[in-house]
Amino acid sequence: MSSVRAKKHLGQHFLTDKNIALKIVDSLKPENRFSQVLEVGPGMGILSDVLLQNDQYETYMIDVDAESVEFLNKKYPALGTKLIKGDFLELDFPAIFPGNVAVIGNFPYNISSQILFKILDNRDQIPEMVGMFQKEVAERCNAHPGTKEYGILSVFVQAYYTVQYLFSVKPGVFNPPPKVMSAVIRLNRNEVKTLDCDEKLFWKVVKAGFNQRRKTLRNSLSSLISKDRMPEDPVFELRAERLSVADFVRLTNMITTGIHQPASSAE
Repeated sequence: MSSVRAKKHLGQHFLTDKNIALKIVDSLKPENRFSQVLEVGPGMGILSDVLLQNDQYETYMIDVDAESVEFLNKKYPALGTKLIKGDFLELDFPAIFPGNVAVIGNFPYNISSQILFKILDNRDQIPEMVGMFQKEVAERCNAHPGTKEYGILSVFVQAYYTVQYLFSVKPGVFNPPPKVMSAVIRLNRNEVKTLDCDEKLFWKVVKAGFNQRRKTLRNSLSSLISKDRMPEDPVFELRAERLSVADFVRLTNMITTGIHQPASSAE
């Protein structure tokens, strides 16, 4: 097998530019508390070639595509069980990795958000991520309050990671070329172990706020707390896109208080 056929239903666009591959891998910072790296969707191994040259970390790979796994098994026979045939979205991190592991990849664009949420779910074991995404997704991760790109993904990622937009990538360096621009970002785990609020409610508040982003929070959050229990605070007159992560934490705490206050105090 001399090559792997890119499959549209898997969102595969294989990187062909070795210089960009080197630039992506060089963006990893092994000094940031990891000695293992997991490459997601290695395809034909253009990133893998560079990763395997570095002895600062152990390289693992996971791909759901049986054709890619067969190709990579022949290309890197020494990998053995470090080449995993499976779905990254269903990977049991603690069962595979004894400690921290960085994640890297030219990620399939059709599951970009799911990949980021999988990383968030395993954030205490993933101190760093370097990845290629559709440029729009990369911009959303790095967006600031008040911008049109700022949304649910921005808040959740920035709650637990520091985001760096590294560089943009043109379609012509892929086979087949995607119809959009791409970009590489780096996420580094911040010092937030847990948010200073009810984290489950925080996620609900952020989602409810942005699901009706044209409405003020007093209206968009009425499914979580009745308006008569909302404090008379100016934040409720804002739209979700105006709030930082810290603002959402404060808002969540206000809603928690409102939900648990006695009915008589709301009158």
